[in-house]
Amino acid sequence: MAAFMLLCLQSCGQRSERKEQAVNLTDVILDAETTPLQRYAYKAWYSESMRIPLAVSWYLTGNHVTGSFKRKGVAFHPDNEVKGDPVSTFDYMQSGYSRGHMCPSGDNKWNQRAQEESFLMTNICPQTHKLNGGDWNDLEMLCRTWAQKYDRVYIVCGPVLQGDRHKTIGRIRARRITVPEAFYKVVLRTGKHPAAIGFIYNNDDSSQPMREAVRTVDEIERMTGIDFFSALPDDEEDRIEAKADLSDW
Repeated sequence: MAAFMLLCLQSCGQRSERKEQAVNLTDVILDAETTPLQRYAYKAWYSESMRIPLAVSWYLTGNHVTGSFKRKGVAFHPDNEVKGDPVSTFDYMQSGYSRGHMCPSGDNKWNQRAQEESFLMTNICPQTHKLNGGDWNDLEMLCRTWAQKYDRVYIVCGPVLQGDRHKTIGRIRARRITVPEAFYKVVLRTGKHPAAIGFIYNNDDSSQPMREAVRTVDEIERMTGIDFFSALPDDEEDRIEAKADLSDW
């Protein structure tokens, strides 16, 4: 009985440690003023002034990529936890841009609450129709393949804002939404052979081969001013964030 109890305590401790690691590895450090939002399946750092998230993070497991909770019947909806007037679908009407998920619906079929919260407008950025339904979607599907292959991956994505002036959308001046010039995504796997890889896609209608979109995490940190995966040991973080090779995945 004592041996059984010890085994249970060890198992519970290991699960707790893995959960704590998952929480830490989905944290980011950024200097920009944002409102942190904790959701059931992801975290978002939302800019009240730009009215878009600057970073959205989550971990994706092999078990998360399947399930019966699909997007059918789930509507985009405002997030009432933000200050001022929350973004609504009205703000995107006739804008020429898609409501682009950061944490995608397809990563949240495992749970009804997770699926519904993925449609909060604080998880959304203006994306061109071609990017949203093309290259960005291809990358989302590849991340699901990696989650099944490696059991778990950690993902952060968001906008790349270039320069001081940006295009905006929205019919009401006080409710205008910033349109990013590009988008980033960084992916981490842990375990025996840890690795990280990043991607940058222009927010336009060009065709962008995935290999040409590959960047190191270090490069994306310099472009965005965001520190990713800081919970890793420093030597490991330095090593894996300096390299990006799609063939390693």
